Amino acid sequence: MVNKQKILIVDDDNNIAELISLYLAKECFETMIVNDGESALASMDTFAPNLILLDLMLPGIDGYQVCREVRSKYATPIIMLSAKGEVFDKVLGLELGADDYMEKPFDTKELIARIKAVLRRYKAVPSASQNSSIKCVEYPDLVVNRTNYSVVYMGNIIDMPPKELELLYFLASSPNHVYTREQLLDQIWGYEYIGDTRTVDVHIKRLREKIKDHEEWRIATIWGIGYKFEAKSSLL
Repeated sequence: MVNKQKILIVDDDNNIAELISLYLAKECFETMIVNDGESALASMDTFAPNLILLDLMLPGIDGYQVCREVRSKYATPIIMLSAKGEVFDKVLGLELGADDYMEKPFDTKELIARIKAVLRRYKAVPSASQNSSIKCVEYPDLVVNRTNYSVVYMGNIIDMPPKELELLYFLASSPNHVYTREQLLDQIWGYEYIGDTRTVDVHIKRLREKIKDHEEWRIATIWGIGYKFEAKSSLL
């Protein structure tokens, strides 16, 4: 029997949470509802969700802080849900590590579609039998492995959410090739993603905070166009 994927629903409005849970159950997801930030953090190990639906306006610890603390320990995808529709709120959520952001009220069919899209991008570590074709790029002091979703930088393993790693891997796989923001949005987030190019800028910023410029390579901004992984030498 195939294990159901688990969704943690974090919302202090139990009516909304129950409605979301009902729709997710029809799509064969297993759900757990919690109504505050403290319970959400406590559920990470006990429930071990595959994805978190996170409301921002929570009693006690708010959604932003929950996102920050989850992201410091886990790579679990997070979709933020909020009545706040300002660009600042969306960008802040993405900067803290959210994978997507939906405004309330939202259409449940769109929510389900976004959940499935995020989960498709989140790959589990493959078994040895599946590991016949390793996807890995290496540069001096940097190894990006898309097969087991790991990044080793300066000898240290770097915690990185799936889309950050995929973006880094995509750029590093084609050194010195310039990609527009639109191309990166399409390649990493896919055509079904309803977002804008600022999403790319936010993820590049987060990558640069974790992966500093090296004398042999760097993530370069091509003003007015997009980004490239600039490398002095070829892949190792």
